[in-house]
Amino acid sequence: MTILKTTGVTKQFGGLVALSDVNVEVNENEIVGIIGPNGSGKSTFTNVVAGVYLPTSGKIEFCGQDITQKTTHEKCHAGISRTFQLMRPLIGLNMIQNIMVGAMFGKGHSLKEARKRSAELCKFLDLENVERPISAMTALEIKKMEIARALATEPKLLFLDEVMAGLNKDETMEMINTVRKIHSRGMTIVIIEHVMRVIRELTQRVVVLEWGKVLCEGTYEKVSCDQRVITAYLGEEAEC
Repeated sequence: MTILKTTGVTKQFGGLVALSDVNVEVNENEIVGIIGPNGSGKSTFTNVVAGVYLPTSGKIEFCGQDITQKTTHEKCHAGISRTFQLMRPLIGLNMIQNIMVGAMFGKGHSLKEARKRSAELCKFLDLENVERPISAMTALEIKKMEIARALATEPKLLFLDEVMAGLNKDETMEMINTVRKIHSRGMTIVIIEHVMRVIRELTQRVVVLEWGKVLCEGTYEKVSCDQRVITAYLGEEAEC
């Protein structure tokens, strides 16, 4: 079943065309990777689907409903959640309070229920000492906390925007396993990433963007051996 479908989605910022006629489908319980060089439109695509920007033209359907003109909070309530490319913790709140924000404002839980739900997510994602301030957390913990905050909205579709960036080899492996755990609960995931090991190990299908357009799509094995992708993004040293 198709959970997300974009048809002819275009986004212009003045004379700059950030997305041009983008057609993407994501199936239920699938992990789809979106890759491409810097400036190819990956984060813009996420922002348009999530409602940060309205598309200049085109149509976005989610669970069979037209959500093209919906606002960010309306799309969140409908079941779309996301993390951000740059970490965005709420500095004045501790770990569990950050997650509670998602449960309260994204899902409408009471304070008591939000704390209970957030505590469960901390346990699920192996986050300990939940009353700690942000300053006492590692980058990996903050990233996992932000995933927990997104999950606290109880989404049907989760966008992960470069959650592996800045992590070392062991931390990256831990995050890969975290994404697998989330997916095992039936979550549909779109992952935007530059770390090809992550794309190779996690995704069932990959969409490649270049200059705001879909260059190609398919399995990792297929796209990584596509000469257009090698030339535009992976480089000649890429292994097929």
